[in-house]
Amino acid sequence: MSRIGKLPIDIPSGVEAEIGEGNLVKVKGPLGKMERRMHKSIILEKEDNKIIVKRPSDNKYHKSLHGLTRSLIANMVEGVTTGYQKTLEINGVGYRAQKQGKKLVLNVGYSHPVEMTDPEGISVEVDGNKVLVKGIDKQQVGNYAAKIRSVREPEPYKGKGIKYIDERIRRKVGKTGK
Repeated sequence: MSRIGKLPIDIPSGVEAEIGEGNLVKVKGPLGKMERRMHKSIILEKEDNKIIVKRPSDNKYHKSLHGLTRSLIANMVEGVTTGYQKTLEINGVGYRAQKQGKKLVLNVGYSHPVEMTDPEGISVEVDGNKVLVKGIDKQQVGNYAAKIRSVREPEPYKGKGIKYIDERIRRKVGKTGK
């Protein structure tokens, strides 16, 4: 049995979850609402304030879907209650970020500023040299944070660039002149 898949998903108070036709899971909470269609072969049941994920057989495909489905639903419940956040840090002389309405403008050493429009459901805040990406969908938050980071990835010699706040950059020693 899957260690993750067999755990029931607790639905906290203030959150409504329903399982619809064709394994369509709808979750509504204080921060918003999400819906996602799960694989048709997985069995979803709602008992009291818990969602239980079951698999029809023990073949490898169903085992892999079991834990995945449970994690996706648990992430939806957590997203509408507390939300998700990624923090990026900008390092470098003259490197900076600023918000202009729904746009994030990055000045990171190119001849032009890089403008990025915030996707629907994602909010971005700039605090000095830190950029906070917030939202209720874990996947969207991670994808947009990775997209911001890819504008100027941190380089290993001086550590200049955009990195996650908890990321460690392996530094290299530069050339020695003779």
